[in-house]
Amino acid sequence: MFHIHFTYPAIFRQLFVLIIFCFFPLLLNAQTGQGSLRNDVLKEVAPQKELKPAKTPPKNPEKKTTFVYMEHTDFISVDEALMPGVQLFNGNVCFRHDNALMYCDSAYFYQNENSFDAFGNVRIIQADTIFVYGDVLYYNGNAKLARLRHNVRMENKRAVLTTDSLNYDRVLNLAYYYTGGKIKDELNTLTSVWGQYSPDTERALFRRDVHLVNPNFTMDADTLKYNTKTNIADIVGSTHILYQDETDIYSERGWYNTSNERSMLLDRSLIVHRDGKTLTGDTIFYDKQASVGEAFSRVELTDSVQKTTLTGNYLYYNELNEFGLATDSALLVDWSGEDHMHLHADSLRVFKDSVFNVSVGHYNVRVFRSDMQAICDSLVYSTRDSVINLFGEPVLWAESSQLSGEMVKAHTKNQKVEQVVINNSAIASQRADIDYFNQLSGKEIIAYVDSGALRRIFVNGNAETIYFPVDEADGLFVGMNKTQSSYVTMFLKNKKVEKILLTTVSNGNMYPLSQASGAGLYLRNFFWLEEQRPKDEKDVFTKFAKTERRKPDAASPQRGGEAILPE
Repeated sequence: MFHIHFTYPAIFRQLFVLIIFCFFPLLLNAQTGQGSLRNDVLKEVAPQKELKPAKTPPKNPEKKTTFVYMEHTDFISVDEALMPGVQLFNGNVCFRHDNALMYCDSAYFYQNENSFDAFGNVRIIQADTIFVYGDVLYYNGNAKLARLRHNVRMENKRAVLTTDSLNYDRVLNLAYYYTGGKIKDELNTLTSVWGQYSPDTERALFRRDVHLVNPNFTMDADTLKYNTKTNIADIVGSTHILYQDETDIYSERGWYNTSNERSMLLDRSLIVHRDGKTLTGDTIFYDKQASVGEAFSRVELTDSVQKTTLTGNYLYYNELNEFGLATDSALLVDWSGEDHMHLHADSLRVFKDSVFNVSVGHYNVRVFRSDMQAICDSLVYSTRDSVINLFGEPVLWAESSQLSGEMVKAHTKNQKVEQVVINNSAIASQRADIDYFNQLSGKEIIAYVDSGALRRIFVNGNAETIYFPVDEADGLFVGMNKTQSSYVTMFLKNKKVEKILLTTVSNGNMYPLSQASGAGLYLRNFFWLEEQRPKDEKDVFTKFAKTERRKPDAASPQRGGEAILPE
């Protein structure tokens, strides 16, 4: 926020604010698509079902045992003395077991155990859909378990698995490795120390040092589930997704579609952009290709360059045009200076206007900063002119003064408010005592702030004042001074009125306090809303019902009835 101060003609600034205020809802509807990303992602896919690790060795007592048959070999030899119960096959060896054919250069066949050991150019073909290769195969026909070693490769329609040691359970149609392996499909390459792959479901489970390489990004995790058919990765542990020199994604749970780069990220996931922006939320729906994020519950969008944080229970963000929308407990915190500003509204929007940053708040706007507090219906701030524009019954407090009018502009410089301009029905009020208020009103009020303190208030046109001077000797009120003038300047010191200067052409009367009571204590447009003034950064969330702004109760005992001051 408050970083750059530009001076433009007043008419241009007012026109800019009018355009933003009137046409921004159309801009919002055109570009946000609020809620659509979440719906699209949820329709697209559901998380994969649990894929449990296979047992070693797997057991299947209900499955009927079938026999392994030797289909072909060039040579057969038997040596009962050296190798009892073993047949030695050499040359173009082929075994058949159910719907699988297994080939090798040579083999030891243990017919009684319904198993064999195969060596050299090992190949398994199952139902013409699964192909497994290796140097050595230890096959148990009773368990239908194939243990392949050295230069192992498994292929199906979409993926290729390579490893040095692979166990393949033909009953479950499940392959797993435990000494390091790699699965590669048309889009991604995944490596891990331990892995499991089901050719039927095309689902894989990886553990320990999981690394996914995509043309656009890399993914690192300790545990990961992956579907080679849908190219969707289920995040089931600490995971880091890296888009080189662009974006880092950190998540503990969720899923990521690697084909279109859409994701659902849960459990306080974090998205970090290299331009200094970070997005955190309990649930984040993120479309990297479209550069759009939609987050829910305890969401934070932080800009470390501009030093602002936008929060809410719903947040939409478009990275391309840097547009952000927050609702449901929306809060914008500007921490660019020593004095942080907290801005709350029913909805808050931040976006870029050319190179300038714009912030817009709509409905129930409440602002707290130690040197300034405000309430209004709508607010617009732009670094184009460093002016905070307040619309819709705005009220601004600075020290002990309350300022209001049809529109209030707070001019800032170097992260500090230096001037407040109030147009139409402008009034500045200050409590002098529990019963009395110093007041100035006119067409325009300009309040000057120095070092965080209100120093001077200038009233331009149709100026009226009610002022309660104090006797310096005893500190008691002298009476009530009421004036009308073209221009008035009030000077303040130590949060109190020091003196008031009027134009030479002015009317004024001093009334004793005995005659100062009732409605005559107040100017026509006076009201006092101290109870609605934000007290701290948490108080910006306090809600007040819309009521008519009235003068204090003139009939109360403190006011002394309805008496009107004499003319």
